[in-house]
Amino acid sequence: MANIQSAKKRIRTTARQTTVNRSRLSRIRSFVKKVEEAIGAGDRDAANMALKAAQPELMRGAAKGVMNRNTVSRKISRLSAKIKAL
Repeated sequence: MANIQSAKKRIRTTARQTTVNRSRLSRIRSFVKKVEEAIGAGDRDAANMALKAAQPELMRGAAKGVMNRNTVSRKISRLSAKIKAL
């Protein structure tokens, strides 16, 4: 356990930020899951709409540092390629 005041504060700050980041990541995963479900169902229009909703969430996650920007770009690219293949 930390004894120094700044270390105690850092623990509190990290705990708060961890909960925020977890909720952001969970939200991103939910949006991506909707896209993948639409692709699995073979519904191209629904998949396009879901991707348009998921794209800003993914980019926001990259901007906030929850995910790496290259990972986000790769996910978007792969999802749009899957939709195009439908």
